[in-house]
Amino acid sequence: MPAKKKSAVSARSVAAKKSASKPASASAAPKTMYLHRVAGGPAPRIQRKYDAKFTLTPAYKASLPDMMEAVDAIPGAPVAIQQVGVSGFKLPLKYRARDGRTVHTLETTVTGTVSLEANLKGINMSRIVRSFYDHAAREVTPDFVAFILGVYRREVGALAARIRLDFSYPMKQRALRSGLEGWQFYRAAYLGRIAADGAVRRFIELDFVYSSACPCSAELTEHARDVRGVYGIPHNQRSKARVLVELAPGAKLSLEELQAHVLRGLVTETQVMVKREDEQAFAELNGAHIKFVEDAARLVYAELAGDKRIADFQVACSHLESLHSHDAVSVICKGVPGGLGADFDAFHTLVC
Repeated sequence: MPAKKKSAVSARSVAAKKSASKPASASAAPKTMYLHRVAGGPAPRIQRKYDAKFTLTPAYKASLPDMMEAVDAIPGAPVAIQQVGVSGFKLPLKYRARDGRTVHTLETTVTGTVSLEANLKGINMSRIVRSFYDHAAREVTPDFVAFILGVYRREVGALAARIRLDFSYPMKQRALRSGLEGWQFYRAAYLGRIAADGAVRRFIELDFVYSSACPCSAELTEHARDVRGVYGIPHNQRSKARVLVELAPGAKLSLEELQAHVLRGLVTETQVMVKREDEQAFAELNGAHIKFVEDAARLVYAELAGDKRIADFQVACSHLESLHSHDAVSVICKGVPGGLGADFDAFHTLVC
């Protein structure tokens, strides 16, 4: 009996080996794929081709499916959405300089959002983009942003809307002593908001890069020189202030005027073109205007608070410490009831 059992097992093993040695094509028909052809198989179920000669007709266009007409139940909670839209689309827009003659065409990154009521499935995103292309020939100002917000409400059918335009704005800077000139570029943004009641708010944001010499380090260095005859250098670092201002109704404020406010407050803006005499002058300028990060915030506050065209503001400063491995930061706001607060926390974006 044991010998017969062993013989049966061996026979099955031989049969399995013979079956495994046969090619799959000999025992199964070629598969039909959806988009691609396999060797020896039939054509794919879906034919992929682009007809460059196809002509769009009004009737064909009218037959296209439109998701805005769908009546399916809204997935998730059937509630309103405060912001929905597009972010990061770019196009060249025109900005007129304060001199009234120079017009800069600048790459601009646009973020546009609108509110969505609870009973609506979605919005037509392309209308947000088209609103800028339809008016691309116009020059960009805070008033233009307010105009586009009105277009959003009419064409998209939203109650509330927001716009943010980010760009890099050039201004000529003259060296301190040599008379050389160079282009200083400022990261800037125009922002606009329209509420459900139609109230419009306009904002300008500007980044200003400057040098900050530490008052404490300056005193300690002079002490070492005076008492022990030791030469030392106070620590000094590149720093950035981000200024966000809300314009009063009907007021106009150019980027050049906002930059001038911050420059008068902080004084020690980083330089573009320098010779030796300019470098020496910059060292003297920093020595005359040493400042902690707290000082920087208050200096800008004093400049902005006196301009009646500015209804509200927020100033965030970051000193990229050369003494420490961390930065010193401060935030100040005008203090308008219900206005801009000091809740800025994106200090990592102030690296320069």
